[in-house]
Formats: sequence, structure tokens, C-alpha cells
Amino acid sequence: MFGYIIVNKAEMKFKEFDRYHSFYCGICRELKRKYGPWGQISLSYDMTFLAILLTGLYEPRTRRESCKCVCHPFESHEMRGNIYTEYAADMNLLFAYYKCQDDWEDEKKLRKLLFGKILEKKTGKLKEIYAEKMRKINLLMQDFLDAEKSDHADIDTLAGVFGRVMAEMMAVQEDEWAENLRRLGFYLGKFIYICDAYEDVESDIKKGTPNPLKRKFENPDFEEECRMILTMMMSECCKEFEKLPILEDVEILRNILYSGVWCRYEAVREKRMRNQPELSEGGNGEE
Repeated sequence: MFGYIIVNKAEMKFKEFDRYHSFYCGICRELKRKYGPWGQISLSYDMTFLAILLTGLYEPRTRRESCKCVCHPFESHEMRGNIYTEYAADMNLLFAYYKCQDDWEDEKKLRKLLFGKILEKKTGKLKEIYAEKMRKINLLMQDFLDAEKSDHADIDTLAGVFGRVMAEMMAVQEDEWAENLRRLGFYLGKFIYICDAYEDVESDIKKGTPNPLKRKFENPDFEEECRMILTMMMSECCKEFEKLPILEDVEILRNILYSGVWCRYEAVREKRMRNQPELSEGGNGEE
């Protein structure tokens, strides 16, 4: 479930993308500092949104540095770091660990099991820092894994549990904005889960792996129904975002929420339409 909370680079100014990437580099630096190379391997763009969102909301003191790294050994690039890039790095590691668990449960991928074991050892530090948050997330993830094993679990139930996980990750502290952040995270999490199920439904049918959309896939209105549900989820997510008093980097955040999160869905949908031309001839919601 990585790779959905991204920017639409084609619709960004160069300076906006450079600033966005500087937060990504800040998270990478924190992962290396706290968890070593294995932490860096877990890095994805998804938690960059979280770091920028919390930075814009709480306006902490932020460090700016120029640095080189393994990925960019010959050219210096800007990096930003603060308490929220550190928090995003912690949540990135935790999210990667749960993703390994999910992949092992679903497909028995040995490399995911081994990587998950490595990350599990790293998460020991997080239990001390985020004791109550970890307790809630662990219980939710166990509910999620148990529900996925059930033949009767529906998409709304599973997406809802995953949404609650994202809600806890978004709410960094208990204050006046915590509930807004939780609701934002809840709907964003539901969107991510449904997008992931939508993308994997054909391969899961072939492999016989769990996917709550399998029963709906042959319905003639499958495409239209999925898009309608996803639109409703992002509508609620964006509604919560617009309530937050964020001024700095707000255009980057809007790029992600209004455009970026749809990029992978649109790519999957277009590929499916090309492979199944009959879907674009009036079936499955295509106009």
C-alpha cells in the first residue's frame, strides 16, 4: 500500500518540487540516523506528505542543509529536517513493517518475511517513544489482518480499519487539531486501501489471494462504483484538510490531495481499459 500519496509532478513548479523533495531527503536522513541502511531501504514518498502537512500546521523550527548522498553522489541538494520529519521517518518504518506482514500473510513472500523481521527489531525504539499510539495501531493492524483472512469481509470494513490506522499516524499529538487530522487520515487511509485493492484485483483473482473487490469485479458497473467511492473518500479527506490553518506549502499539499493521489489509480484504470476494450464501449462506467 505504498506509492499512492505522491505529487503530480507534471502540475508542479520546479521550486515546489525541489522543496517537496527536500522534505523527502530529510526523512531519508532521519531513517539513516535512527535505523541505519535498513531504515533507508524502507523509504517511500508517502510519508513526505505527513511531514509537510505537520510542518505547515505546527510551524516548527526547520533546519535547511545542502548535502550529497548515495543516490545523488555528485550534486548537492537541499534537505529540510525538523521534529516532524523525524516523526514521519518513524511512521515510515512502522508502515513498512506492517506492509511486510501483510505481504507475507497474503502471498508468503519470503523476502518480505525476512525484511519484516529486520524492521521488527528496529521498531523496538518506537514502543518506548509512542507507547499508547503503538498499542492502538498494533490492535488495529491485528484486526485488519484477521479481517483480511475472512471470506466475508467487505471492502468498507477493511478500508475502515486501515483508515483508523492512518488516522492514528496522522494525529501526532492530542490538541485542538487532533480530530481533524484523524478524520483526514481516516478517509485518506480508506482511499489508499480501496486503490490498492482496485489495482491488485485481477492478479489476486489469478493467484487466489484475498481481495474484497473480487466479488464485484465482474459487475458491469465495477469501474463506476469504484471511482464513485474513491471520489467520496477524497472529498471528505480534502474537506478536513481545508479546515486546517495551513499557509506554508499549501499548494504542494493540494497538489497531492487533489491530483497526486489519483495518478496511480488513473494509470491502472487506463491500462485496464486498453487490455479490456469492451470496458470502454459503454460498460463498467466508462462514458
